[in-house]
Amino acid sequence: MHELIDYIQSYLKSNLTPGAAGNIFWATVYILLVFVGLSIAVIAMNWLERKILAHMQVRLGPMRVGPHGLLQPIADAIKLLLKEDIIPAEADKFVFWIAPFIVVLAAFTVFVVVPFGPTHAITDMNIGILFMLGVSSLSVLGIVTAGWASNSHYPLIGALRSSAQMVSYEVAMGLAVVSVIMMTSLQTGTGTLSMIGIVQAQQTSGEWFIFKFFPLGLIGFFIFAIAMVAETNRAPFDLPEAESELTAGFHTEYSGFRWSLFFLAEYSAMIAVSSIAVTLWLGGWLRPFPNLLHGSTWDLVFSLVPGLTFLFFAAICFFNVVRMPKHPLFKIQTMGLAGFGAVLGLIGLVMFVPGVRDRVGDIFWFAAKVAGFMYLYIWYRGTFPRYRFDQLMKMGWKVLLPMGLALLILTAVVAMRADLWDQLRGVGHP
Repeated sequence: MHELIDYIQSYLKSNLTPGAAGNIFWATVYILLVFVGLSIAVIAMNWLERKILAHMQVRLGPMRVGPHGLLQPIADAIKLLLKEDIIPAEADKFVFWIAPFIVVLAAFTVFVVVPFGPTHAITDMNIGILFMLGVSSLSVLGIVTAGWASNSHYPLIGALRSSAQMVSYEVAMGLAVVSVIMMTSLQTGTGTLSMIGIVQAQQTSGEWFIFKFFPLGLIGFFIFAIAMVAETNRAPFDLPEAESELTAGFHTEYSGFRWSLFFLAEYSAMIAVSSIAVTLWLGGWLRPFPNLLHGSTWDLVFSLVPGLTFLFFAAICFFNVVRMPKHPLFKIQTMGLAGFGAVLGLIGLVMFVPGVRDRVGDIFWFAAKVAGFMYLYIWYRGTFPRYRFDQLMKMGWKVLLPMGLALLILTAVVAMRADLWDQLRGVGHP
């Protein structure tokens, strides 16, 4: 028992990720934390998307179940678990059953290499980007098998559309990622495929890669941002689920719990690609201006931001409690909203504790950047009309692909400009 306690405590003094340190216990803890945190994030995203879209369209959104509809995702989950699970008579039952799990596993496995902090990751692979691209591509297999196993025309067409869409935009996405690897070579000498190494390269250079070789870094980020929306089948690129043409697309024949797995995988994939974009271009876990505003005073100021943020959200809840109608039917709603605000306030106060404050800072800044991307997903859905499929393919092959190739060439030229200039001068002056 004493050896086990020493084994558990030994990692707390390490500056490595659990996987790199070879600590199975803490690696398991991190996996469980990622799984639970991601599930909670999907629930929160479900509620936020409904409320934000409602406010964009001058509606209220969910209001009945819990204060301001906060318990609506829980009610939806219970409803889906209780619904009858139907498998079409002529479907390939085994493939039909396993397809949703393939999509979910692919979306969750990407988080093995996503760094929420310099040590807050399951593991740090030296081929982290390749692992990320390879695993995220596996989700298309689940979608194709789901459409084929349903033995129905519309799901099959939706699956084929999805596979064509994901393959088309993965090419442009890969080219944008390669440009980031080329940028890291200036800081490391050889470049790195490690996700943590890329963030550290941005810290060393003193600027996020979105500003590197301006505007080349911004163009690479722009290509990736468009491709990741198409990769996750979200509006305006949600052609595999075009209700006006394909009913519900590749998951038309799914119901209940299995349908909810596709829903879970979609939101998990959105968070995954947003995490990758934050890591590659927006400094990952780095706080704003870490090189410009440095020192103990600035570190203290920025370390207080997480706690103040939660207190701000708690204040919004209490403000709305005061504004709630003073009617007996709103008594439970008012008490529930006040309780939710109290929980947020308590979390904010805990984050002022020095030990907690120092540990959660990296995770907070990473999560805040990802939350910005998730808001953009909702904004796109409420703003842009759906593309036609020919427009979708044209954007991928005739616009983003040439832009990605030109980006690679220009990034290489700008990165090597000093050496190229010396060579040209050497040729001109033998």
